[in-house]
Amino acid sequence: MSTPPPAALRTPFCALAGITVPVVQAPIGGPCVPALAAAVSEAGGLGTLAASWDDRAALRERIRRTRELTSHPFAANLILHWPQRERLAQCLDEGVRIISTFWGDPAPMTARIHRAGALHVHTVASAAEARRAVDAGVDAVVAQGWEAGGHVRGEVATLPLIPAVVDEVAPVPVIAAGGIADGRGLAAVLALGADAAWIGTRFLLAEEASSADVYREEVAAARETDTVHGIVFDKGWPGAPHRALRNSTVRDWEAAGRPAPGARPGERDVLAHLAGGGSVARYADVAPTRDMTGRAEALALYAGQSAGLVHEVRPAAEIVRTLVADAHRALNRHRAAPGNAPG
Repeated sequence: MSTPPPAALRTPFCALAGITVPVVQAPIGGPCVPALAAAVSEAGGLGTLAASWDDRAALRERIRRTRELTSHPFAANLILHWPQRERLAQCLDEGVRIISTFWGDPAPMTARIHRAGALHVHTVASAAEARRAVDAGVDAVVAQGWEAGGHVRGEVATLPLIPAVVDEVAPVPVIAAGGIADGRGLAAVLALGADAAWIGTRFLLAEEASSADVYREEVAAARETDTVHGIVFDKGWPGAPHRALRNSTVRDWEAAGRPAPGARPGERDVLAHLAGGGSVARYADVAPTRDMTGRAEALALYAGQSAGLVHEVRPAAEIVRTLVADAHRALNRHRAAPGNAPG
């Protein structure tokens, strides 16, 4: 029998979302498969499906497969840079009861989500953006710091961002994103007033994730200084800043003087092929997954600065348990330190 999570780590967002520990698995694109989301939810956290680009059949299959694997809540993430009304309706019709959104105005979606009895969580990059989202009716906000991997909308680091957002929108729950990969990071953002941590890079090395082997190896070997923030992998999502590992594509682009799209080295290269028959070009907005063949190392290896803390492949449930146990120890160590005893 597993040990129940410490009561000190059960936050208002846990109660709102129906989870038992304050760990949310970020929607990490292609590597984010039903087995990963379900495993995180089964461990007491909140698993998430990246649903922004699925067609109707694929989305239905992924939601139903996740539900087969867990009876616990899980979320679906929709990026609002693209029209998402049909996918939102399908998610709600399939019974998804937590919808997260990013990169756009959440207001047009909130009423539809609430009518279905679901929660709306929206990712923001500043206190002002958080206030607008809360005024639009969202139930919780994800405050994403600049350290985060994948697409990053803002320019403020996690440490100053979280308390600013908490102060702006309290008592609405705030989930902290960016630079969190272990229990110390989880403890830190809880101390800053966050209700949970939104964790992506660590879950790239979950056994259940569909990350390509070379992707896992590069993340595991990375230091905190090995990522680059900017606009490199933009085919499919032009103009959107992101953070990824500095790989051969990034190094060649930097050596060429960071030329604009159309003038970059290897612009016409096809680097990989999908199992279903599609191809992936250099500079594509696509992370490498297990079902690809070709030069996976040269694709978009999205990862946050927390990659320097991520070294081992582990089952997702073990990752969740370790995060929670280490956070509890970190918080207790602080409380027990000399000078912190009651007078």
